[in-house]
Amino acid sequence: MANFKEDLSLVEAFVFDCDGVFTDGSLTLLPPDYEACRTFNARDGFAVSLAVKRGYPVALISGGRGEAVRRRFESLGVKHVELGCGDKLRSVRAFAEANGVDMKRVLFMGDDVPDAEAMAAVGVPVCPNDAVPEVKSVSRYVSHLGGGRGCVRDVVEQVLRAQGRWAHAGSENDIFSR
Repeated sequence: MANFKEDLSLVEAFVFDCDGVFTDGSLTLLPPDYEACRTFNARDGFAVSLAVKRGYPVALISGGRGEAVRRRFESLGVKHVELGCGDKLRSVRAFAEANGVDMKRVLFMGDDVPDAEAMAAVGVPVCPNDAVPEVKSVSRYVSHLGGGRGCVRDVVEQVLRAQGRWAHAGSENDIFSR
């Protein structure tokens, strides 16, 4: 197995869990329906949007539910949003196959036990620094940042930089056209 920096140059697709990755895992239940309210990091959103604009397939595969979550990720350009998922390994395989990407070229970021099996099946499993031990043990990289605190931006930026596809200084007007 190559070192982590070399693995980054092979990534062709991104898969993310939601709660505990894009959020800190907290859920605020709002009456009258008690729908869960989540807080997202804007920089994570920018990185995902940039990856989509650069042509990477991106998936959000989560056991959580909520129409607001679907709308958030669709607004970032994410075409594959699967909520209420009970079999993440099956879903990741289907996503990779639908996009013609070998599982060894998929980066999956998860944080909790339901993510571990699918993470172990991809080439680049990563997690936030506050992930559970079972997930850390299958991860090739543990971000120095926690869930909802920029860990998604950390890994997406590392991949795009390794591939020479990150936002380039002095090109603000052209940032999304590459």
